Amino acid sequence: MNSHNSRESGAALLSVLLLVAVMAVIAAIMLDRLNLATRLAGNGQAMTQARLYATSAETLAMARIKAMVDVSDERTVDRGGLLGREFPLPLARGTVMARVDDAGNCFNINSLIEADALGTLKLRVVGLNQLRALMAGLAIPQAESAIASDAIADWIDSDNVPAPNGAEDETYQGTTTPYRTAGRLIGDVSEIRAVRGMTPQFYERLRPWLCALPGADLSPINVNTLRPDQALLLSILAPEAIPVDRARALIAARPALGWGSADDALRGLSAPNIPLNQLQVRSRWFLLTQTVTVDSAQVEEQALIDVGSNPPRVAFRSWGDRFGR
Repeated sequence: MNSHNSRESGAALLSVLLLVAVMAVIAAIMLDRLNLATRLAGNGQAMTQARLYATSAETLAMARIKAMVDVSDERTVDRGGLLGREFPLPLARGTVMARVDDAGNCFNINSLIEADALGTLKLRVVGLNQLRALMAGLAIPQAESAIASDAIADWIDSDNVPAPNGAEDETYQGTTTPYRTAGRLIGDVSEIRAVRGMTPQFYERLRPWLCALPGADLSPINVNTLRPDQALLLSILAPEAIPVDRARALIAARPALGWGSADDALRGLSAPNIPLNQLQVRSRWFLLTQTVTVDSAQVEEQALIDVGSNPPRVAFRSWGDRFGR
């Protein structure tokens, strides 16, 4: 009898221990999921807060840009050192590292085409030559630059007839993953990675010099805000009349209050054949690049700011590292 009771007691104890073990496992799983849910909620809150901080930084940046351009209706000059450098904005829960650049000082990839009276997008030879001059200045071989530049123009234009070195739908539909050309203005420079002849190496070399402004105008280069390291952008407008060294010297000789006109900047040069109104002394487009850190969350944003309207507005916004796209 005692032996029987002892066996029953042992079985009951084993059952209790097993139940306790199961409950302990369940409790551990629930606690782990609770911790995960708490972390996810915290990260989500931090990400939301970071985006709100980014919006606030946009407002601050637009105010500072407007103050800079309002100094003169005739010219844009960076007297306060706002452009081309990072500046921190301390926050209660994190930081913002912001940078403002003149977004017109680049090669506008959409300037490869122009719209006719019917709105049809056609090749602009001047824009094509400027892109090829830029690629030459970046040591991209002539044969490869001809293929890539023609292909980018074909990507944007309205027709389906390939340029001599270009590519239209027929080329891309024959690939492993078929796709078609855009047939419209490019919204983000990263689109050109899909065109014929654009290798990762060429794209990496070109990306810092390119932009996709919301229009097919030739790049509005401002000689009053152009940095010495951007001298190539001035040179591509007239490579023979303004070699890079001459362009760099011209920027270094810029008056403290800037030039009053493009003619003033070019005075003394031997008849550079620059398209009318492309070289400017006043800016309209600015790029705000910012990295917002809140707790463990980090957000990178680029905002294209248009000061051509009053008040200034954000014309385009993207998230993530622009050089990684």
